[in-house]
Amino acid sequence: MRNFLWVLLATGCCGLWNNGNGVHGKTPASIENVAHLLPDDLKDYPPTVMVALMVRNKAHILPLFLTYLEQLEYPKKRISLWIRSDHNSDNSIEILTEWLKHVDPLYHSVNKVLNDTQQRHQNESSQFDWPTSRFHHLINMKEEALLYAQQIWADYIFYLDADVLLTEARTLKLLTSYGLPVVAPMLLSEGLYSNFWCGMTPDYYYLRTDMYKEIYNVNQEGIFQVPMIHSAVLIKVNYNGSAYLTFDRDNLRQQLNNGLEYAASLGEQCRMYDGPVDDIIVFAISANCSKIPLFISNEVPFGYILQPLDASDTPEQDYKQLQNIKTNIVHDLNQVPVAKEYLAKYEKKQEKDKLGLDHIYMINLERRPERREKMFKLFDALNLDVEYFPAVDGKKLTPEIIQELGINFLPGYEDPYHHRPMTMGEIGCFLSHYHIWQNIVEKQQKEVLVLEDDIRFEPYFRHNAMAVMEQIRNVIDYDLVYFGRKRLKDTVEPWVENTESVVHVSYSYWTLGYVISLKGAEKLLKAKPLENLIPVDEYLPIMFDRHPNKTWSNAFPERDLLAYSAAPLLLYPTHYTGDHGYISDTEDSFLVDSHETDHSPSAAQLKSDPERMFLAEPRFDANPKDLPVPQLETAADIKSHDEF
Repeated sequence: MRNFLWVLLATGCCGLWNNGNGVHGKTPASIENVAHLLPDDLKDYPPTVMVALMVRNKAHILPLFLTYLEQLEYPKKRISLWIRSDHNSDNSIEILTEWLKHVDPLYHSVNKVLNDTQQRHQNESSQFDWPTSRFHHLINMKEEALLYAQQIWADYIFYLDADVLLTEARTLKLLTSYGLPVVAPMLLSEGLYSNFWCGMTPDYYYLRTDMYKEIYNVNQEGIFQVPMIHSAVLIKVNYNGSAYLTFDRDNLRQQLNNGLEYAASLGEQCRMYDGPVDDIIVFAISANCSKIPLFISNEVPFGYILQPLDASDTPEQDYKQLQNIKTNIVHDLNQVPVAKEYLAKYEKKQEKDKLGLDHIYMINLERRPERREKMFKLFDALNLDVEYFPAVDGKKLTPEIIQELGINFLPGYEDPYHHRPMTMGEIGCFLSHYHIWQNIVEKQQKEVLVLEDDIRFEPYFRHNAMAVMEQIRNVIDYDLVYFGRKRLKDTVEPWVENTESVVHVSYSYWTLGYVISLKGAEKLLKAKPLENLIPVDEYLPIMFDRHPNKTWSNAFPERDLLAYSAAPLLLYPTHYTGDHGYISDTEDSFLVDSHETDHSPSAAQLKSDPERMFLAEPRFDANPKDLPVPQLETAADIKSHDEF
């Protein structure tokens, strides 16, 4: 046996010590020279990662959170799970238990403590309150997790909050490939909130910087050193400097005390720590004052994060936030994944409704099924009961069909920017809306929301849409209320008295989404627009008598449509002119007078050009507490580090 081993070792040495002439040399060959000896199909194992999950009162998001966690493209046998859950007032532990029952064998190991004996911490007023007792408990768990990762010889520990949805399956692969001591994936929210700061004041408060928006909006792409990261943080346990990382205020003060002269040389922030008992601030200071860089990566869209809420908020507010994030996921990634059956049963289900209106129609061309499917995914996320209304396809219109419909074009009409007649797509668009108005009158529907299929819902759409309609019903008679539009003149739009979010509307384009009353539909039909046809977004401003072209307006003597607009707007286009994926079935189509005009559509001054849009400003005299989005005072609200 000894001789056999000696032969193996000698054979291995022979390849390494070959001098190129077939005889043993005295100098080892370089790595470059021997790399070709390594088999291409055999590589190093991926680093081991311990994922630390601390879950509390997250039943509403857990099915989706765990679904995304399972979808990470990383060998599960190289992942250990460390899970803690306690002080719950919902069924978070039941969901975690059911999930682990199915996935436990897939992972290298699972260390869990699930405790349902208490529902609240000492002096805790609500589940969104953060008394000192809750901070101490969280800090102790994070310290315990870091120690455990060291004990099991994990290469990395990944602290992951249950408020985070990692939609990028390669997240762990990418983060570990950086080889950085501490790094976080940049996460998006329903606003400008994210899991990093770009600036911190000497007294540990959030510092607004221009660079924050550059990173958040991916105006600059890459990996950036920042003073603060949280909520999804990967730490390289093998890095020597990790010994200086801590979440505990007392540990930090002890470290600073041992090297105060050195720490003080790094700046005012690194004086003896006198800041709050806060895990993420202490962690940031422990890194910054040990010269351990913290990094944020926006190289890919990694995922989303829910904003922290105030102590006075309710669980329903967090559910609404999740609803907003789901619509963003559909907008950005086309779909929200379906949870496994054993998780799906825990998802909160709400019956679909029509926002208190008689009906909701969505106009869509039959040859655009991808838009239709996406819109219905959005309606599912928003719990909206919507009827698909097939659009009139301009591609199928002919001069003969136009004549049969009794259509005559408004004399002298030309597009104000292209100086061309109407396109077949614009005719089809008008007829689509026209048929809906006819439908409303025929079915005597009193209030109807009309939506097109290329819209993006603003956060809290449901809440704000219902609030707008409640306000306007209570104070004024109306025919039409824009939810989305393109304001064309930078003129004052007076607020409707005794409302918080409704304005008198000026000259506007687009029919993205609007509520129309039965009386409004009757007025639009009574004017017989097919006898003087113009594009629908020119016709509406004429009918509420705000169109600048009086020659066109005079063709419609009764211009008494009572029109208003939500402010701020509740809908926007999914794409603008020049955006990747922009398609216009109205503008990019053949012209009516095709004998005299070039068939090529022009991109100049299209109606979807965002440079021609003025946005209605929100009111500044409204009470912030009346707004649906949490209003955060300062960065001192420890769990609410936000960008405003």
